[in-house]
Amino acid sequence: MVDDALFQLGMDSARLNTAQTEEEVTTRPYVPECNDHFIERDGVVCAGEHLIIDLFDAERLDDLPFIERTLIECVRAAGATLLHIHLHPFEPNGGVSGVAVLAESHISIHSWPERAYAALDVFMCGKAQPRRCVDVLKAAFRPGRIEVKELLRGQGA
Repeated sequence: MVDDALFQLGMDSARLNTAQTEEEVTTRPYVPECNDHFIERDGVVCAGEHLIIDLFDAERLDDLPFIERTLIECVRAAGATLLHIHLHPFEPNGGVSGVAVLAESHISIHSWPERAYAALDVFMCGKAQPRRCVDVLKAAFRPGRIEVKELLRGQGA
């Protein structure tokens, strides 16, 4: 079953080798001309911006087609590239878990409609603008409260 899920995500050829050992990691300076899609935010060079978004007192968290359309709108607003989207509904509470896999990374959602709560991760590199997803999510789910935390991933890589 895990292999099927990995295959659906295009990860069937990636296998964990428990015999692998940790290798020494070397760092290199940031080169703006390099096409590795690293970004610079507020003077910090990093792999990308990762937003942790909590929606409280939110609506339509059990409406799978609506959630899919909203994630696609987030991708469009951020200027990202959608590769694949997979959402899974849960019964009996109607919660949804899923991910939009992007060329620039991903957007994931886990919802608890019985608590009017959703947890989202929005991680993007390159020229994509993940902060634009916040307005899309606010308009779609109408949360009474929203919390957004930012992580700059891959600093020093």
